[in-house]
Amino acid sequence: MQEQFELAGGSVTGRFHLRSGKNNQDAYYSMCWEDWAIAVVCDGCGSGDRSEVGAQIGAKLVASAIAKVAQKIPFSSEEFWENVRQYILDTLQNLALAMDSNGTLFKTIIRQYFLFTIVGALIAKSGVILFSIGDGVIIVNGKIKQLGPFAGNAPPYLAYSLLNWQNSQSKIDRSQWQFQIHDRLPINEVKSILIGTDGVIDLIKLAKSNLPGYSAYVGAIDQFWEKDRYFKNPDMVNRHLSLINRETQKFDEQNQQILKPVGLLPDDTTLIVIRKK
Repeated sequence: MQEQFELAGGSVTGRFHLRSGKNNQDAYYSMCWEDWAIAVVCDGCGSGDRSEVGAQIGAKLVASAIAKVAQKIPFSSEEFWENVRQYILDTLQNLALAMDSNGTLFKTIIRQYFLFTIVGALIAKSGVILFSIGDGVIIVNGKIKQLGPFAGNAPPYLAYSLLNWQNSQSKIDRSQWQFQIHDRLPINEVKSILIGTDGVIDLIKLAKSNLPGYSAYVGAIDQFWEKDRYFKNPDMVNRHLSLINRETQKFDEQNQQILKPVGLLPDDTTLIVIRKK
């Protein structure tokens, strides 16, 4: 796939997290081989004290699980995604048990560390698969698909399967804890893919807004697959997202006061873009 496609990615901490001193709870990861490629973004649960840990582990773990299962089961098999899900859950469970020093904190550890959404793309010679658990954004050939939002701003998290949910949580559709397959496309029909966390929805809406401290616009979302600069420099997506969310100062001479334009993205925002060479 390295000869056919090129990938770029980036992430920025949202304004709300910056002001409250929290870390970026998003993460992204991609792997590209000769025959296939994987891209994954994860968004940690906002109420989890250390959700950024789970998101970072999760992005790599999902990609690793797909690679492991693919050695035994073809992508087209009905068993494939359930085996991937179980591999991830087994790994998270073992991690949580290893962190549970007195045998009573398992559920707390899951809630604090390992609740995260997943949005991903799998590209192989046999075709392209777009998948998710939870909310986010998928854009294929410029066509935007928003995943969520979910009732009560509570997306399903894969690790919910490791908790014994009571009747008070019965309103949650447990099938949503499984991988949702959104598209299966022939590889020759795919020109560009963008996968992102839910913060990308805000990014899309900012196209005609000025960058803080500049007269230039943020720009339309298609810039990420249309402009070569994002693929020539691996840090360029991060740089542009950082420009959008930088806080600046300027002096208002008329009113004799200092203005502090704030970053434009309220939530952590993360994306991976893939395009055909």
